[in-house]
Amino acid sequence: MTAETLPPPRDTIGPIAWLRANLFSGPISSLMTILIVAGLVWLTLGIAGWALGEARWSVITTNLRLFLIGQYPADQAWRLWLALAILSVLGGASAGVYGKSTRALAITLSACQLLLAGLVLVSPMGPVPAGLLAVNAAFVWVAFAGGVRGFVPRRALLAAWLVSLPVSFLLIGGFGATPLASVSSNLWGGLLLTMLVATVGILLSFPIGVLLALGRRSRLPAVRILSTGYIEIIRGVPLVTILFMADIILPLFLPAEWRLDRVARAMGGVTLFSAAYVAENVRGGLQAIPTGQVEAAQALGLNGWQTNRDIVLPQALRAVIPANVGLFISLLKDTTLVTVIGLLELLGISRAILAQPESFGAQMEVYVFIAGVFFVLCYAMSQASYRLERQLGVGTR
Repeated sequence: MTAETLPPPRDTIGPIAWLRANLFSGPISSLMTILIVAGLVWLTLGIAGWALGEARWSVITTNLRLFLIGQYPADQAWRLWLALAILSVLGGASAGVYGKSTRALAITLSACQLLLAGLVLVSPMGPVPAGLLAVNAAFVWVAFAGGVRGFVPRRALLAAWLVSLPVSFLLIGGFGATPLASVSSNLWGGLLLTMLVATVGILLSFPIGVLLALGRRSRLPAVRILSTGYIEIIRGVPLVTILFMADIILPLFLPAEWRLDRVARAMGGVTLFSAAYVAENVRGGLQAIPTGQVEAAQALGLNGWQTNRDIVLPQALRAVIPANVGLFISLLKDTTLVTVIGLLELLGISRAILAQPESFGAQMEVYVFIAGVFFVLCYAMSQASYRLERQLGVGTR
């Protein structure tokens, strides 16, 4: 005769036991739990009632083109969708080839484009841009399938990413008398300008920051002093000051025939500012590497460049992934400061929209929309960072 298998007691294991231990462990804990839940329900119902019954979301849909691309000419907007298609193909192929952390970014990219397609469809922009966004979302998964099946070589994919940035800028800005008519950067705005400034700042500040961190630890006094001085001076002033200097003072030191537009100056200021903070993060990772590893590399006959490239930097950069991703998320949000030098990025364009007579009183709707956009972008970056940390074993080995 076999003994009957009894389930574990419900008062010690399971959701009921968890509730008793964490939320209803005593009279005071139970009262606090009830009050907090009641407050959250009241707050949720209030927000839902406002969003579904009182909010004027027509302000968003009517001005969606301004939010997305600013004053970029409508007849040239196809160039933006083509640049986005290139990003979709490369993102999907990278997710198929590398998987894991890049897969989350590909899913987010596809989902955001489908969401934008839905918003564009109900806006005055019409069904054509909405259809192009939906096609770009499909490109992500087509390229993903090609990457999974091995149709995309890794070296070719890396080369395509390196070429995609200048190609995208050529598509967006145009060049001279070519079929791609030149579009002044003064017309770039909205989410387009926010993403361009953030992307350039992130991509350029990282290698510059690594070089500054290595320079600060250099045995050459001139290199060490210059690197240290740059880092400390830049970290000692706010970003707004750097932007004003890049916009007003920098042109005074350039030859008269060199005319940097305002967007390029903003990108340079953001890059130089962020590079100093990247350098300090990387320096912390370099100091965490035991000196015994460097001594072992020297004993094996490796020179300084080989030691840094093959032993020190890989470990240091892996250790500072959380700090650098947090810095890049902050950089994305700090792009709103370029509005002080006259650029209409996402926050600046919202102020211009709120100045319209038909938008009076819609501040809450506009700022909730902008907050939602930044939340989606920052959350996608943080989740990709978490996946990359788990993939590389940060903090576990």
